[in-house]
Formats: sequence, C-alpha cells, structure tokens
Amino acid sequence: MAGYLTLRKTAAILAALALMGLSACGSSDQQSKGVTDTKADKGLDVLGDAVQYDPNHLVNEGKPITLQYYTWMPDTDGAVDALNEYTKIHPNVTFDIVNVAWADYFTKLPMLLKGKNGPAIFSIHNSYDKVLKPYLAAYDIDVADLEKDYVGVSAHVDGGKVYYIDAAINTGNIFYNKTLWAEAGLTDEDIPTTWDEFRDVAIKLTKRDGDTLTQCGYNMNGDAGYSSLFEGLNYQKGKLLFDEKGTDVNFANQTTEENLQWLSDLYAKDKVCSVDFGIDGDKSFGNGQTAMVYRWGYFEGDLTTKYPNIEYGIFPTPTPSDDVPFAYDRYNGESTIGINKNTSQQKQEIAQDIVRFMLADDTYVKTVSKNMNSFPAKNSLNNDSELKQMAIFDLVKPRVDRLIWPGPMPATIENTAKVVQQNIFNNGMSISDAVIDGQEKMASDLKKSNFKSVEAQYAHIDELK
Repeated sequence: MAGYLTLRKTAAILAALALMGLSACGSSDQQSKGVTDTKADKGLDVLGDAVQYDPNHLVNEGKPITLQYYTWMPDTDGAVDALNEYTKIHPNVTFDIVNVAWADYFTKLPMLLKGKNGPAIFSIHNSYDKVLKPYLAAYDIDVADLEKDYVGVSAHVDGGKVYYIDAAINTGNIFYNKTLWAEAGLTDEDIPTTWDEFRDVAIKLTKRDGDTLTQCGYNMNGDAGYSSLFEGLNYQKGKLLFDEKGTDVNFANQTTEENLQWLSDLYAKDKVCSVDFGIDGDKSFGNGQTAMVYRWGYFEGDLTTKYPNIEYGIFPTPTPSDDVPFAYDRYNGESTIGINKNTSQQKQEIAQDIVRFMLADDTYVKTVSKNMNSFPAKNSLNNDSELKQMAIFDLVKPRVDRLIWPGPMPATIENTAKVVQQNIFNNGMSISDAVIDGQEKMASDLKKSNFKSVEAQYAHIDELK
C-alpha cells in the first residue's frame, strides 16, 4: 500500500538520495560511491534498549561497498531515512535504491532472489510471506530481546527465529468530512461510538435533490468498502476468521451474515449511499461528495497528496455497544526489511548490521509510523512527543491491546470478500448464497497456500473459551 510524504519531506529525501549516491536503478555489482572509513571509534553512544547497536566499529573493514535495496515505494519507504542515517555512521557503505512497481514487485523480486546477484536487502509486505520466505535470512538478533522492545514479535517467530517483524501497526478508522459534518448540524459531541449511533449519523449526513442522491452519508463503494471492514466487524462480536486449527477459513457463519445484512440495509433501507454513486469511495470522499468512509491509516497520505483541500477528521471505528469488544479490529504490521540469504556472505554480514541498527535506533520506526500514518510497534515510542502529533496516535493507542493479527493472510480473503459484496450489492444474490460462495472460494485457495492463522496467540483469546 502506498503511503505519503509532504513536499518538504520528499525534498529532504531527494537531497538525502543525492548525498548518498542513491539511484532509481542499478546493478548489484555497481562500483561503490562510498569512501574508505578508517575510524572505528566514532565516539557515539550505544543505541537501543534490549536490542542494542554499538556504532563504534568498522563495517566491511572500512572498505567502500554498495548494497542494493529493492522497494515499491521509494518516496515513502521509512528504510530510506534509516539507510541515510546508517551511511552517516559508516560512510564507506552506500545504497542503490531500486524502485519496482507494486504490480510487478512480487513477481520480479523472487526471480532475482533465486540467484546470487539479487538485492542484499528489500522491502517486505507480509501478505506475500510465502513468496519471499524461501529467500530470507533469519535476523541475527535474540528473539527475547526483540520481544522486549517490540509488540507482536511472537506471531512472527518461525522455528525459533524471525525473518522480519512489525515496525508499525496499521488499522482501520472512520474518516469524515468536517465541512459536511458541520453543515448537517453535527458537532464533536455527535462522534458515534456504537454502530447504531453511526447509522443515525450516516442518515443525517445523506443529501438528496428530489429522488437524486447528491451526497453519501457513508460510502462502501470500491476496493476498501467491505473487504477490510468485515474482519473487524466479526472480531468485535468474537468470531474468528479461521477455525481452531488455523488452517480453514470461518467465513460462512451467522455473524458474517448478520453484519452483511446490517451493511446492506444501510444502502437498501437507509439509503445512505448507492452502488450507482460511483465505484470509488476514495475519490468520492476526496471530491467532497461522501461524508464518511472506513479506511486504514494509509488513506491520510492519499488525502494529503490527491485531495489537499478536503478538511477531514478521524474517529475510531464504532463497536456494537459501549462494552469493550473481544477485539476492536484487525491490524496489519508495516514489515521490517528482509535480508537475502543468497547474497554474498560479505553483504549478509553488512545487512545484519544494518537491521540491528534500524531496530535499535528510532529513525526507522518513527519514519514508517509517520509515512504510513501508523502506531509505532516499538514500545519505547509509545509516548513519543513527535509521533503524538499524528491524529491517528491517540486513536489507536488505547486500542492496541485489543487489535488482533490473524497472520500474513493470503490475498484471497479480502479479494473474495470484495466479490461477496459485489454479488450482494450489485448482482442481487442473497446474502446466504453469497457467503457460501465466498467460503468455498476462500477455502479452495487456502488449501494451496499452506497458511496457518496466529489468531490463537491473541492476548485475549481465552475470552472465547
């Protein structure tokens, strides 16, 4: 998912790229642009808490070397800032940033990683865990130390080792148009905390000119309409996405049908929006034609870059009642970088040093959190004064303990959920039939993936027993 940077931030990164000799493309045997480093003792303090990094040493014996870093988001990737900081400490190490479009990234990268000339380090998205895992080198960092410094580490442990963890935590919230909110006579006191209150507010925010809908109170059209929301709705009512074994999907159930009926009624009965009101809820919100959407943190970046004139606010996703639910929503981590196990031993050693620096220092996690509008997974940053300036910070912080991660889910779960919504909203299929079809499709695809959920590791899982 693409995040964002302000123009000022983008300019800063471009300057950093120029300083470091980074490029948009290159080959792994490119001649290094670094300088020889002869100063082992940098006079710098040791970084970190449990995971520590002592910068007072030479890397690659101080000899110049360039490592490739592959990413699909060079302008927003928090690793770029961290690599810049690393080069300031170790000027003999420079980085060749290679930008590969998201659409091609997880096809091209694995092909390169099979050989010896692939990038030494690269960006990871956990939904492609099975694609990249065969090429990842385990972090040379004690897992117990990682667990002291970061949340959610245990869910990433594989055979006693980790190959990446979460740098930041992203989850869903409700974005609302402040101008339309005020026009409807609503104030901060009207921010809904339950779904019934949300429904009432959505109705008030809906406008018509005669029989023609001119403004959606709440818009579910587009990729993020139901496919991301359904997981949170089910979790709130204590319904897991997978069975006890963690291998079979649990989509066809009464809770799913109840939630879909409620969402369908918003359109069919309450008429807060319509499938005919455009196909892109993001664009509709950005153009001021929709009052509320459910989106994850990345959406704030899209609004900043594409729709800078929209005055918007964010509030936490409502719950069925004022009682604390089993879980507020699903979360997904912004993954830390991967190390290529097939690159040279020389570059693997440097890559391990880079990862330790990134996890001990704060630059990486803070930049990822800001760029992706996410909550830091590093415990020491839970009260960081700079990160607290983000609107999302105080919304997510009280809920972190009750956000659940099912694991690096195969894309079929959300992709199929989109089809289920379309079958109900657009094609007139009954909710029961659409859910059964969705269950069969998800189950069939999961059998090919060897996926196993980590829902059982959720801190409050015993509440279901």
